[in-house]
Amino acid sequence: MTAAGLPMEVPAEGLPTRVRIHEVGARDGLQNEQTVVPTEIKAEFIHRLAAAGLPTVEATSFVHPKWVPQLADAEQLFPLLDDLDPQRLPVLVPNERGLDRALALGARRIAVFGSATESFAKANLNRTVDEALAMFAPVIARAKDARVEVRGYLSMCFGDPWEGPVPVAQTVRVCRALLDLGCDELSLGDTIGVATPGHVQTLLAALNEAGVPTSRIGVHFHDTYGQALANTFAALQHGITTIDASAGGLGGCPYAKSATGNLATEDLVWMLHGLGIETGVDLDRLTATSVWMAEALGRPSPSRTLRALSHKE
Repeated sequence: MTAAGLPMEVPAEGLPTRVRIHEVGARDGLQNEQTVVPTEIKAEFIHRLAAAGLPTVEATSFVHPKWVPQLADAEQLFPLLDDLDPQRLPVLVPNERGLDRALALGARRIAVFGSATESFAKANLNRTVDEALAMFAPVIARAKDARVEVRGYLSMCFGDPWEGPVPVAQTVRVCRALLDLGCDELSLGDTIGVATPGHVQTLLAALNEAGVPTSRIGVHFHDTYGQALANTFAALQHGITTIDASAGGLGGCPYAKSATGNLATEDLVWMLHGLGIETGVDLDRLTATSVWMAEALGRPSPSRTLRALSHKE
C-alpha cells in the first residue's frame, strides 16, 4: 500500500486503459434496503458519488411504488438533482407509464430490466421473456424518438435460482433481441453471483459471434461466491470497458433471495487503479461517501477495501 492509501500501480498487458464505472448504489443498492431512506439522504448520496468522480450514477427507478416502496419518491428526488447533468443520471423504467414519468422530469438516459430466464421474468415482471420484450418495444422506441439513451439490463445471464445454469445461447438470444429493439447498451447481470471467469469469457465471445460488439456490453456482477472481481478481470481481458458497481457493496435483488450484494465500487476501483486503468474516481472521497451512507443505514459495509481504508485512519 502506498502512503496515500492507494495500491501500487502495476499494469497488466492487454487490458483497457480506461473503464467507465456505472454506479448503481443509489438505485439497485437502496431498493433492497429494509427501511426507506429519506429523499434528502438519497440526494446527498448521489451528489457525493458524483463529486467523487463517478461519471454515471443511476439515480432511481420509476416503478410503481407498490413494487419497490424504497424508490417511491422518484418524483421528489429527481428535481433535487437539477444541478447535475441528466446524462450522468440514468433511471430505470419498467413500462410506458414509467417512461412518461421519467421524461416529464427531464431524464435523458433510461434503462429497461429484462430476464434471460422464464422463471425470473415471471417473478419480476409477471410475464414470459418474450412478453417482456414486447412490453419494452414501445418504451425503447419512444425513448429513441426523444433522443434518450437506452440501456438494457438482463438478469440471470449465468444462473437462475429456479432453473439452474443458464445456457449461453439462451442469454445470447435475449441480448440480441434487446439490441434489435434499439438498446444502446447491454448490462449482463450475474444476479445470483454464480458466474466464473471461463463462463464470462465464453458468453462474451458468443455475443460477439452473434454480432453484439464488445463496446456495447457492460457487466454487472454480484459477489455471492466471492467471484465478482475475478469475473470482472475476465471481462477486462475480453476488452469490456463498462462495469457496474455499487458504493459500499449495497444491494441485491428483491425478487431473488439468493442475490447478495453487488460488486463494491471501492473494491473495483482498488483493483483497476492497481492495474493502471483510469476511472476518474477519487477513492478517498468514494470511501468517505460509503462510510457516511453505512452510518446513515446503521450497519457496516461489506466492502473489504472500504473496511481496510477506514480502519487505517
